[in-house]
Amino acid sequence: MPEFKRGQGIAYCDSPGPLEQNGKTFFAVEPTPKDWSAQRKESFFKEYNNYMCRDLTVHEAMPGHYLQLAHSNEFRAPTLVRAIFQSGTFIEGWAVYCEQVMTEQGYGGPEVKMQQLKMRLRVICNAILDQGIHVNNMSEKEAMDLMMKEGFQQEGEAVAKWKRARLSSTQLSTYFVGVTEHLDLRDRARARDGSAFNLKKYNDSVLSFGSPPVKYVRELMGL
Repeated sequence: MPEFKRGQGIAYCDSPGPLEQNGKTFFAVEPTPKDWSAQRKESFFKEYNNYMCRDLTVHEAMPGHYLQLAHSNEFRAPTLVRAIFQSGTFIEGWAVYCEQVMTEQGYGGPEVKMQQLKMRLRVICNAILDQGIHVNNMSEKEAMDLMMKEGFQQEGEAVAKWKRARLSSTQLSTYFVGVTEHLDLRDRARARDGSAFNLKKYNDSVLSFGSPPVKYVRELMGL
């Protein structure tokens, strides 16, 4: 990960823009800074252990952001506005949804499932944190208590998230809102199709419309 991009997120998927058809996609991972103490590094790797990194790779790469954004760039939007303006809730919601889908299919065994559930708890905490800081004047102590005591996060992770939450607004809520909408969409499709429901066909259909708000995908799929 380029040094100037470090400090907010541990990893990200840097994909080509909607008008850049032949660009490369990069999966960036932040290394531990050289000036960190051994204790701080140990705390970091407790949070981002091997199993958590597998869940994170599902989110950022396959079948999360990398796959979804590749499909999105193949979508030929009817207007330039439709092509350029993407829905953050659809994009982040899909990536969190993929974490659940992969563990439902047995990926990584119970160890990765545990990390996926911890990450889902983090998603919930992030939404509360976003609202709390920007609307309810949540203090740093309240935020740290939420993340560490209720979310079981290491101190280093919580400190970084406190910084990120204050530098942005509403973005941290997109994960929770998005995955809630994606899971509801799948439930609707299952209820409609019954025993004929096919997960692969369903996922392919969801990815075929670009990156619009989930509510419009629901309309396009007749749900």
